[in-house]
Amino acid sequence: MGSIEEEQRPFIEEGLILQEAKLYAEDGSVDFNGNPPLKEKTGNWKACPFILGNECCERLAYYGIAGNLITYLTTKLHQGNVAAATNVTTWQGTCYLTPLIGAVLADAYWGRYWTIACFSGIYFIGMSALTLSASVPALKPAECIGDFCPSATPAQYAMFFSGLYLIALGTGGIKPCVSSFGADQFDDTDSRERVRKASFFNWFYFSINIGALVSSSLLVWIQENRGWGLGFGIPTVFMGLAIASFFFGTPLYRFQKPGGSPITRISQVVVASFRKSSVKVPEDPTLLYETQDKNSAIAGSRKIEHTDDCKYLDKAAVISEDESKSGDFSNTWRLCTVTQVEELKILIRMFPIWASGIIFSAVYAQMSTMFVQQGRAMNCKIGSFQLPPAALGTFDTASVIIWVPLYDRFIVPLARRFTGVDKGFTEIQRMGIGLFVSVLCMAAAAIVEIIRLHMARDLGLVESGDPVPISVLWQIPQYFILGAGEVFYFIGQLEFFYDQSPDAMRSLCSALALLTNALGNYLSSLILTLVTYFTTMDGQQGWISDNLNSGHLDYFFWLLAGLSLVNMAVYYFSAVRYKQKKAS
Repeated sequence: MGSIEEEQRPFIEEGLILQEAKLYAEDGSVDFNGNPPLKEKTGNWKACPFILGNECCERLAYYGIAGNLITYLTTKLHQGNVAAATNVTTWQGTCYLTPLIGAVLADAYWGRYWTIACFSGIYFIGMSALTLSASVPALKPAECIGDFCPSATPAQYAMFFSGLYLIALGTGGIKPCVSSFGADQFDDTDSRERVRKASFFNWFYFSINIGALVSSSLLVWIQENRGWGLGFGIPTVFMGLAIASFFFGTPLYRFQKPGGSPITRISQVVVASFRKSSVKVPEDPTLLYETQDKNSAIAGSRKIEHTDDCKYLDKAAVISEDESKSGDFSNTWRLCTVTQVEELKILIRMFPIWASGIIFSAVYAQMSTMFVQQGRAMNCKIGSFQLPPAALGTFDTASVIIWVPLYDRFIVPLARRFTGVDKGFTEIQRMGIGLFVSVLCMAAAAIVEIIRLHMARDLGLVESGDPVPISVLWQIPQYFILGAGEVFYFIGQLEFFYDQSPDAMRSLCSALALLTNALGNYLSSLILTLVTYFTTMDGQQGWISDNLNSGHLDYFFWLLAGLSLVNMAVYYFSAVRYKQKKAS
């Protein structure tokens, strides 16, 4: 009996070790004290309410500024339609460009938690400055006297735009980190938590739009009827609540360790492959250099399996004769691991998929620019209530709020029967559907504008530029369709850039996804500028004039619909060739 017990003891001990391991997350995360996190006490959905609450309040603050910014620029700073639209899209573009700064800091040095914490403070300072610029008499622009509208002073411009661009900097540390930080709460090695993580992205975007719904309805009305000081002050308070919500959840969070500078690792692969340009890559990929440990040499990253594309970069992982003889593999500027090489390959493969977001974001930018201007040229009265045109963004957010649970609870199970994919659609399929919907959105906007212009001509309102007596509610379909496109494209994009990115580059890849928003806004500004230049030659009114009744905004919308259609075709050819990441 004693010998049997001795033989069984190793198996009993191994079973106890495996049972103990399952109590802890196994994806390399740690708790706030740096210890392996207990699953029942950290992460998962129990940590997510604080992250989702933070995102909801922060987005309420952001859209409380962005949603009606063009109205403030035209009515308070007295800018023209084109100048105001250009300022809005440039600022919004900057808000999606600064995440590159936050992403590099998070992945390389601070981690996602401390990056969010530090940049939230900058964000709050910017919100406070903006509120002061609309509240303090000396900082407020002068009101119009009849038809005369005095320009804002340099000090007033400086205060307003300083606050505005501090917000842009602050959002740069939050946006690339918060969705990834939320997804970090789910253990990739646990099949049940992986399923919950896929659902998290849907509810994350749902939280964004709850905040946007409040700002695009209640806050817009307050700004236009109770004053801009109060209208900017309320979002400032909610930003403070966002910071508080984030810190309250600290004991429950799981934290991924920063893996070092992703830019340095990418540069090392490029330099090492160039140095070994004359070296032949072996046919057997197992001869390429990789650490023998279970974990990758990159902190916080799993190993990535070798792929056959971009073979030139494999030269960086070829062990030279000198390195083989000396046994010195420490110079990462001459020799890189397969995982490090595959990180760069993944970024290259992602590029065509990433680029599709630029045109989609240019379409999305119209919601806060030309859709608002179109609405201002229509009848905004509903009974005795004067509806601010920017408030129609409510229908976009309402559309998202309807589509998210509909997608999560009904479309996914239905699609699963046909596609065989656990999530209903792959991220690439989901994004492709979103691109198709964006074409329909621009077509709907163009049709409404054709009807509006036809009525303006019939009623003799072309010269006067007075609002056309067609209800602004005609814009609802274009907002509703745009909301559906967001649910398919933007949420699919969030999930794609988290799942397909290298483990130690998730903040950077989230920032690259956000960069498409920046480039989309800049593209929208460029298109506006070019359209204005070419259509006003020879003294013509142009497609987009200050008097929209004498312009052709419908041509502008058709132009974006055509660009979206071309974008969708290019995306299709890129998507069918895309290779999925394989992590060991």
